[in-house]
Amino acid sequence: MRLALDQAHNAWLVGEVPVGAVLMRQGQVIATGYNRPITTHDPTAHAEIVALRHAAQLLGNYRLPECELFVTLEPCAMCAMAMMHARLKRVVFAAPDPKTGVAGSVLNLFGERQLNHHTCIQGGVLAEPAARLLRQFFAERREAARQRREQRRAAAARPDEPSIPVGDASPLDFSPKDFPSL
Repeated sequence: MRLALDQAHNAWLVGEVPVGAVLMRQGQVIATGYNRPITTHDPTAHAEIVALRHAAQLLGNYRLPECELFVTLEPCAMCAMAMMHARLKRVVFAAPDPKTGVAGSVLNLFGERQLNHHTCIQGGVLAEPAARLLRQFFAERREAARQRREQRRAAAARPDEPSIPVGDASPLDFSPKDFPSL
């Protein structure tokens, strides 16, 4: 999970929500990933999906039955289903996600008996450092947004500064005969 936390820091460094993932097989790191939806303009580029794609390419198979995924935030529905389609043996997550988590917080997709694969789930591993990282990230984001609002208000309150010049509007002087093709 510490490697996944390092990946989460990488996400933060590039302006992404700090979530990181590490995929392992028999104690060996196979692939890593961190959130990239903003930088790649890809809504599916969550840390887990990035790691799963990389591992599938490296191993030459979309099925990863002997693999375990460690992720810093409880998986969303998209990621959970990808993990089940990959036939992961186990998923370990750090912090719960009360808004979109589907390993028990909002619902438990992994516990659905009707699904044809059942992945072992473990939550709460290094939950506090992962949750603290997310809280710090969002606090920083809120503070930056507050500062931008204050700067806009301050700029609007200074009438002595020159405003952006606006040109005079004048009627256009042309007739349809000036454009024979119309």
